[in-house]
Amino acid sequence: MTTEVIVVGAGPTGLLLACELALCGVRPVVLERQPLPRELPKANGLGGEIVRLLDYRGLTPRCRAHSSYLGPVPGFPFGGTELDFTKLEESPLHAMLIPQPRLEQVLTERALELGAEIRRGHELRRFHQDADGVSAEARGPAGEYRLGARYLVGCDGGRSAVRAAAGIAFPGTTYPEMTRLGHVGMPDPVELLSNGDLEVPGLGRVRSGFTRTERGTLAVASFTPEVLLVSVTDAEPAPADPDAPVTLPELRAGIRRVLGADLPLGEPIWLSRFSAQARQAERYRAGRVFVAGDAAHLFPAGGAALNVGLLDTINLGWKLAAAVHGWAPPGLLNTYHSERHPAGARALLQTRAQTALAAATGDDESALRDLCLELLGDEQALRRVGRMLAGSDIRYPMTSADPGTHPIPGSQDPGTHSPPGSQDPGTPPLLGSLMPDLLLQGCESASSVAQLMPAARPVLLQLDGGRDWHEATHGWADRVDFHTAHCADRPADAVLLRPDGHVAWLDPVGGATAAAAALRTSLNHWFGAASATS
Repeated sequence: MTTEVIVVGAGPTGLLLACELALCGVRPVVLERQPLPRELPKANGLGGEIVRLLDYRGLTPRCRAHSSYLGPVPGFPFGGTELDFTKLEESPLHAMLIPQPRLEQVLTERALELGAEIRRGHELRRFHQDADGVSAEARGPAGEYRLGARYLVGCDGGRSAVRAAAGIAFPGTTYPEMTRLGHVGMPDPVELLSNGDLEVPGLGRVRSGFTRTERGTLAVASFTPEVLLVSVTDAEPAPADPDAPVTLPELRAGIRRVLGADLPLGEPIWLSRFSAQARQAERYRAGRVFVAGDAAHLFPAGGAALNVGLLDTINLGWKLAAAVHGWAPPGLLNTYHSERHPAGARALLQTRAQTALAAATGDDESALRDLCLELLGDEQALRRVGRMLAGSDIRYPMTSADPGTHPIPGSQDPGTHSPPGSQDPGTPPLLGSLMPDLLLQGCESASSVAQLMPAARPVLLQLDGGRDWHEATHGWADRVDFHTAHCADRPADAVLLRPDGHVAWLDPVGGATAAAAALRTSLNHWFGAASATS
């Protein structure tokens, strides 16, 4: 039995990768050892660039049906406090509140529609690879079997068996503190206020977000009036049996240690415990084997893991498909590591910083924490950190045709980027701060840029009606979609977008006559040699 790509793990990362591959005409097989979809809400939403990219793939309407909020957020927890984005003209962080089980439901339905195969109750046992492909041994309800593929991707979590078997090191830190987390019913005596705070009889107001004491940190939140999310972090170790189920009395005891008082809790929906880890795989590729999501990185602060992992898959999917279809230029698959490993390191940097700020207890540490948080009240610093949280500050290296002097090529959100070292908080919008908002008059098949991207194909967007780019793009029509549009105040003459939304090439308004040659260089660099029959 053979397939093109084996994806190990049917969490959000593996499911989105299956969607991306299937969009590109590759039929993956997803192996998931759990027999049934998970119903535990390990995450409750998405934030940052992944919200825009899911819109690019046409998934927003499906997700919106399960989402309690979609749009810019006024603030976000950071290092034991809240960043206040209301000080800015526009929040740098957009979010979609959707429980992870519902997100997985949406992605499962889409992957199956596109022709992906999801095998639940099938566990990868072992694999080996050679120059021609990967041979895997799996065990399903009917017993063991072999499955061959061109490539294998481990999306199987922080304890990734794929990563271990591929010999990929996973260095980092496990923090000594223990976090106990619970999703519980909202108890009757507790009132959820309009700003998210809780009014607790006998205790007073417990603010939404983080409450720090000398004994640890308590965090509470509620996205619906029926459910209370609570976590408590302190030095109390796990039970002798670390795999023993978390109980409601254990969670209550942790709250009492940190808060010095009891917090009423309703019936438990989901309880868990964990020690935060800061780890990153030394490499994201080992031959024909790749890792993504938690298999590639673990972050010690919340709000990063799922977003970064999903961005990994959107970067990797079209590149794997190009290799399967035979048009991938040399080195394309290696750019998955060279692009996403620094992005993961960037997320690790800010989540480590958050953890250090939140843990500051001594006088010196508290002074450093207070000073950092004071600086984060300044607009420029607030905007910069907000973009870091969103992942919109990432700029990939492009080609020799892009010497790095223009702020747009390589950017993920071309409306909010500045050149390295620039003091400008952001360049003028290229296609709008969120490109779906721009109406493209005269576009051949869509009214917004987002509507050009659901097929996960590259797009060359011509905004200058006075120059004909067809000759320059001859030979790539089988891989690149060509669209024209007319704007009263166009930001560029032409833009080449990769399937993951990054700008591969841009011709500024009134650009040089050599722009056609630079465009061909970029097309050849990212999408292979021109076809004689295209």
